[in-house]
Amino acid sequence: MTQRELAWQSKLVLLAVVPMAAASAALEGQWWAEHQSAVTIWTVGLSVLLGLVTWELRAATPAAAATGATITASLMFTTVVFPYQPWHTALTPVLAVSLLAFAATRLGRAKKERLGTAERRTGRSAAQVAANLGVAALATSEFAQSWIADRGWFAHAARAPAPLFTAALAAMAEAAADTVSSEIGQVFGGRPRMITNLQAVEPGRDGAVSLTGTVAGGVAAGIVAGAGTLALRGDARVFAASCGAGVFGLLFDSLLGATLEQCGWLNNDAVNFLSTATAAAVALALEALRR
Repeated sequence: MTQRELAWQSKLVLLAVVPMAAASAALEGQWWAEHQSAVTIWTVGLSVLLGLVTWELRAATPAAAATGATITASLMFTTVVFPYQPWHTALTPVLAVSLLAFAATRLGRAKKERLGTAERRTGRSAAQVAANLGVAALATSEFAQSWIADRGWFAHAARAPAPLFTAALAAMAEAAADTVSSEIGQVFGGRPRMITNLQAVEPGRDGAVSLTGTVAGGVAAGIVAGAGTLALRGDARVFAASCGAGVFGLLFDSLLGATLEQCGWLNNDAVNFLSTATAAAVALALEALRR
């Protein structure tokens, strides 16, 4: 099936992410407005500003910028730590993901245009943003935290939602790693090979990997995991779990691309969403093992 025929999967990703993120942001925003208005003011203001800057730089369409702002607000509200400072929230890893993706996408653009793999000049779509950042927002949403708490999972943790923050950070690390790996690999990676059989293929092929691209992706995962760990005042184990799970998700993304995407069963947005979800799940498993 063609990407056009699989467009319903992109719409499904949007439906799975945006209403939940918007509802979580609205509920959290109302609560913080009543108890500490500065949190709501900073969160809404910075999320909107990030969306406007992203749109102005043509890194995203207007709908994508709005989607990103909504997801950022949801993440910021649910990762507040005290004493409160806006950069000690998920804003910091979100900015790291955004900056890495922006730089990697524009690096060597002329070569990517010749290969036919360059991102559209209008920027990313709303579905692409939801596929890359949606799992992080879902993992830390008020609904996910309540669901985990009701079942008594991680109840022995000093802060019950903390494992969900690690899962969200792993999802963001994977999103950055995937973008950087693909964009850098196309420019500097030479002739890539399929992850399934190591057969040499043309750059841009789904499921193709290169050593340069994979290393660059690992570095990107480490940057996002490190930024998030520092911002949320985590420890070395949080960094290791989120970074390791992010790299695992990167490799899983390539495997999905070489199999289900190549077969026409999944489109790129579905692959990205499933890969970030896998990274989050691995991080949660690692959190469970260490407690």
